[in-house]
Amino acid sequence: MFGFTEAQISGFGLTFGLGAFMLYMLFIIGQLAWESKAGKFGTFVMFLGLGLGMVGFAAKYVIQWLIEK
Repeated sequence: MFGFTEAQISGFGLTFGLGAFMLYMLFIIGQLAWESKAGKFGTFVMFLGLGLGMVGFAAKYVIQWLIEK
């Protein structure tokens, strides 16, 4: 499709598509904290608990980049 291989398209979707989805999830977490009036500590706990998986996913790409470099 448009001169790209299936591996290139899936790689693009995995990096940029999932990255955009992760940013959207951060917006959702912030909105949940705002609507629940969680306060500073509550907001921190929400971002820590719900965002920890996203940090692990991003760390995987950083580690892969460092190993390949």
